[in-house]
Amino acid sequence: MLSAFTNVLCGNHTGNYCALTDAAIHLSMTTYPKSPKEMTRGMLYFPRMLDKIRLHARGELHEDYHENLGAVKAADGVCCNFLRVHHRDLIERVKQGGTDEEILEWCFEKGRRLNDGDLFVWNGFASKLGWRDSITPRLEQRKKEMGIANRNDIQCIPDLIDFDEGRLG
Repeated sequence: MLSAFTNVLCGNHTGNYCALTDAAIHLSMTTYPKSPKEMTRGMLYFPRMLDKIRLHARGELHEDYHENLGAVKAADGVCCNFLRVHHRDLIERVKQGGTDEEILEWCFEKGRRLNDGDLFVWNGFASKLGWRDSITPRLEQRKKEMGIANRNDIQCIPDLIDFDEGRLG
């Protein structure tokens, strides 16, 4: 599993971006986390983060996702930082149950409430990562490794994740 959005952000011990194995490109996995393009109350990526927590708690999250689950420099960690909640606290809240909307409201109460401007900034970041930014070379490298360098419709990391997880043909 590529989990490109997560892996592209995190740094390894040498400060380089995470290395992804070719074997990780296509897994025999029946359940993938939700798309990074899904929203909860206007916030991109949040449903995917909660879905990964729920899948992990049930033992259904593929091991390729485990290393970056909640990692500070990975997408989950960046999202939690934006909300000003700690990922371990979010895990405990998710384990208590509730809808994505209820859990986002808990984040607003424990961390900070996002306004329309905050959502605009977050969604701009989350939807365009890899499109004409510092992550673009990594996106292009991964597309080449996956044999899809000519796919001009895959312009950002969320597109690559959706392709990798079978949501984008």
